[in-house]
Amino acid sequence: MASVLPPLDSLHRRSVKRTRDIFASSTDEVVPDEERSTRLRLSVRINDEFRDYKELPAALLSQQGPVGPSRPKEQRKMITAGPADNTSRMIATIDKTPPPLPSTFSSSSKLSQALTLHKTTRTVKPTYHPPWKLVRVISGHLGWVRSVAVEPGNKWFATGAGDRVIKIWDLASGELKLSLTGHISTVRGLAVSARHPYLFSCGEDKMVKCWDLEANKVIRHYHGHLSGVYALDLHPTLDVLVTSGRDASARVWDMRTKAQIHVLAGHTGTVADVKCQESDPQVITGSMDTTVRLWDLAAGKTMTTLTHHKKSVRALAIHPTEYSFASGSAGGNNIKKWKCPEGTFVFNFSGHNAIINTMSVNAEGVFFSGGDNGSLSLWDYNTGTPFQQMDDVPQPGSLEAEAGVFCSTFDMTGTRLITGGADKTIKVYAEQAH
Repeated sequence: MASVLPPLDSLHRRSVKRTRDIFASSTDEVVPDEERSTRLRLSVRINDEFRDYKELPAALLSQQGPVGPSRPKEQRKMITAGPADNTSRMIATIDKTPPPLPSTFSSSSKLSQALTLHKTTRTVKPTYHPPWKLVRVISGHLGWVRSVAVEPGNKWFATGAGDRVIKIWDLASGELKLSLTGHISTVRGLAVSARHPYLFSCGEDKMVKCWDLEANKVIRHYHGHLSGVYALDLHPTLDVLVTSGRDASARVWDMRTKAQIHVLAGHTGTVADVKCQESDPQVITGSMDTTVRLWDLAAGKTMTTLTHHKKSVRALAIHPTEYSFASGSAGGNNIKKWKCPEGTFVFNFSGHNAIINTMSVNAEGVFFSGGDNGSLSLWDYNTGTPFQQMDDVPQPGSLEAEAGVFCSTFDMTGTRLITGGADKTIKVYAEQAH
């Protein structure tokens, strides 16, 4: 008796399917996938791709509930029009999402109460600061005044300019006491040591110099920068000097041996400002690559990179007592306050729409920002509220376009603000009497 041959139709279909799998050729006959393998593939995919997102974290789960539509419990009728697609039904059977929990805000009134409370917490009343006024204009430099530093004894201050000269001025009278020559390009940074009779300077000539103020001459050079040096700062407690510049690096020097301790590398653009403080982060840099970096001084590595700014960061200011700092760039919302040591963003100082070249803050919480277009703003540092706006008036003989502020510092008492600008003058501002 002849054996019954299996039906050719199913054999043909299986053969075509395997041939298609092997050669991926497009057959005229579309071989439908078996529903079981489709479901298996779908469940594997859901598991692989959405496993971590199927359940909300507990904190978010607790806020679910009446807020927003919940998933329907009963099985809904499928829309019959259009091509028959069982995928959504399959997902519904496979995906076992946990049911939403009731919200901790049992009623909408509680939610609105919480929102109003959240709004009121931030409205802190700013401290009153008396207005400031221009009290002295000092001329003497033949180029843009790019750097200024007050000595710790508060008797004199130094300025550096595009005329390559460092000038020492009497703080009380504004008289010129001394001119120091030696740089062969613009002097971009100055710092006076609180523990040695030393003045440190740096410039666009790649030089970093240490001046002995008892002999009024250069006693040390710090060699290493590959391009112009734009900023420097002294560590308050260690014999360490940090410089930064156009070679996208900040360099840490041993003040006495002239040895380079670290090259703080990582920025991809000019490092326009650098600041030091006693506790971590002991070095903070602001760069033209739009970032601010907080450095681990011992390891010589980045602790945190702050990427909030949209444009190049040209200025930094560390609060003398509060363990916080501010950074400034160009554009709107361009001045930002940060909390140390993590570099947590606190708030924006909004309203000074200019390229910010310099910032200073005193112990009373008066915060100053100076713009490239000659606009000056004074703020309450605690709340970010501006209390005074002024304009840098170019001196007679200068062009209107020469209204620009490049550097600033408060004196040691915090009652005088010294700025240097594009009209080659140094301006001194003071608080008006109550």
